[in-house]
Amino acid sequence: MKINRGHRFKLRPTEEQASLLFQHVGVCRLVYNLALEQRRDHHRQYRNCTGKHISYGSQAAELTALRAGFDWIRAVTQTAQQQALRDLDRAYQNFFSGIAAYPTPRKKGVNDSFRLQGREVAFRRLNKSWGLVKLPKMGEVRFRWTRDIPGKLKNVTISLDPLGWHISFSTEVEVEVGRNFGPTVGVDRGVVEAVAYSDGTFADFPKARIKSLDKKARRAARALSRCRKGSSRRKVARARVAALRAKAARVRKHFNHAETARLARSYGVVCIEALKTRNMTASAKGTVEEPGVNVRQKAGLNRSILEIGWFQFHQFLMYKLAAAGGELRLVNAAYTSITCSCCGIIEKTNRKSQAVYECVDCGLSANADTNAAINILQAGTRPAWRERVAAPAKRKSHLEADGLAA
Repeated sequence: MKINRGHRFKLRPTEEQASLLFQHVGVCRLVYNLALEQRRDHHRQYRNCTGKHISYGSQAAELTALRAGFDWIRAVTQTAQQQALRDLDRAYQNFFSGIAAYPTPRKKGVNDSFRLQGREVAFRRLNKSWGLVKLPKMGEVRFRWTRDIPGKLKNVTISLDPLGWHISFSTEVEVEVGRNFGPTVGVDRGVVEAVAYSDGTFADFPKARIKSLDKKARRAARALSRCRKGSSRRKVARARVAALRAKAARVRKHFNHAETARLARSYGVVCIEALKTRNMTASAKGTVEEPGVNVRQKAGLNRSILEIGWFQFHQFLMYKLAAAGGELRLVNAAYTSITCSCCGIIEKTNRKSQAVYECVDCGLSANADTNAAINILQAGTRPAWRERVAAPAKRKSHLEADGLAA
């Protein structure tokens, strides 16, 4: 089985190389936006005509003429510009297939990336911590080597975020996926305990680190609001806020990667609640005519869910279990937090607090999140309901009915 793997590293370009990277990002964004505008204008003009259409091939041919007319566009490798056109073509295909919205223009500060084909990129290791990647038009650029890069290189993406330049190697790896006969575990995602397991353990989520970064980001945001618009200090303050937010996102992503990888290695079946995180974190403000209730409490709950990353945890766990031969089972989340895992009684008053569950019927006393995880495990491993097989009918066969039986 062939699977695609991504390996992301921190780039350390020189000032001249960073200038070339900025030029590549800007030109690729411009090519994408020009191609998008051309497609929109063409659709408005020829919407009722047959035989007139725009495709990647026609726009790639016009790209050659555009490069011939402008030196600053020709200075950027053509492959990166072609990949931008391919991205646009894929966006239109997704739109017409009904799986995505209509393509929108790319923005500076948001879509700062470009992609190269693997055949024109080469990399080598310098020492234990550093490597060199040879990029077209830029030469060899240093990057922080933190792990091996196995498999066949398919493409390379270079991106800019508030923490600097990064490079992602996408490789194709041949793996043998067999059936994973490991044990089964139930997983409950919460707010106080980020992840609770049916065996009574909890994941060590770095909540203190996230809270510290959030506090610094709020303080930096207040300092940003006091800066004069258009000033150099405001630019520096805005970059500081973005960097602190990005660090918190990186801490959260690392936790979800590490914890889901451990689950994929240790268990063959993982049962988890089927939660619609987007609906759960919707705002409760309402409208002017019909204002919401408990808005501040709901906002705090939404913030806690998003800072843990419930949906990200689910996505990582899904693909890592599939690669390890395991199985992810989704169960209905209804009543899992107020159902007794011992006797099965459903009683809201049994949950005394956020962390304490005490059953008034059988006397079970346990952590509320652990009790919910056990309920999730039982729901995910419960045999499917089947109708009772009726007794065989007592009637003569068609041979006996016709008098032909021996």
